[in-house]
Amino acid sequence: MSTNNNNKDMLEFAKLIAEEAGQIALRYFRTNLNITSKSDSRFDPVTIADQSIEKLLREKISEKFPDHGIIGEEQGVTKGNKFTWVIDPIDGTRAFISGSPMWGILIGLTENDKPLLGVMHQPWMKETFYADSNSSWWAQESSTQQIKTRQTKSLADANLFCTHPSMFTTAKDQKLFKSVADSCQYSRYGSDCYGYCLLSAGFVDLVIEGSLQPYDIVPLIPIIESAGGIVTDWQGKPAVEGGKIVAAANKTLHESALSLLAS
Repeated sequence: MSTNNNNKDMLEFAKLIAEEAGQIALRYFRTNLNITSKSDSRFDPVTIADQSIEKLLREKISEKFPDHGIIGEEQGVTKGNKFTWVIDPIDGTRAFISGSPMWGILIGLTENDKPLLGVMHQPWMKETFYADSNSSWWAQESSTQQIKTRQTKSLADANLFCTHPSMFTTAKDQKLFKSVADSCQYSRYGSDCYGYCLLSAGFVDLVIEGSLQPYDIVPLIPIIESAGGIVTDWQGKPAVEGGKIVAAANKTLHESALSLLAS
């Protein structure tokens, strides 16, 4: 099942259902939505767009690959064979409800817990970033190009993206993040999944975040790595479990960031 041809077919399937889900997202984006929080202790928004998209994606995956497992943000885990689809119906719900386009539909596939392919679809901007284990691509309407990370070597010349500093839940983690941010040329906030795609396309050098779930990062791992980047946790271990994540455009920057974050 994991031959090149089957991987290509599964990637095309993932792109297709992401685009179908994008039509649902567009029906609700920049409209007056009923927003609820999934947590009593903090604001963790969910909308009908999140719920409707995950429902669609699960139905499509189960119909096409009934033996595959599924992990999703809204409906949890459905166990299956060695293949597991990892989906985030709207990564960046806070951006979505704020009218910002810095959100995306994430679909990834793992084989024995190893990321195999990934898709990030942003329907408002008519963009799709996608990858298998060999190459990463950026599609804009009728234009598609292979993407590569850039070769910035020094933190002093690098730009750093992060969704928000509140992702770092301890004073120590906030201090470590700030040590990297202060070493960079400049930093920007509010990126969610889009920041990792900008890194993969050669526009961003570093993305550092905390408090991620597997569905926040697993679909993005192939896009980053197949473009030449590196993504791990703050200890240099695989990023598939989420948590505190550092993505870098190249090995040199990754090592420089880790030297500060792992201290």
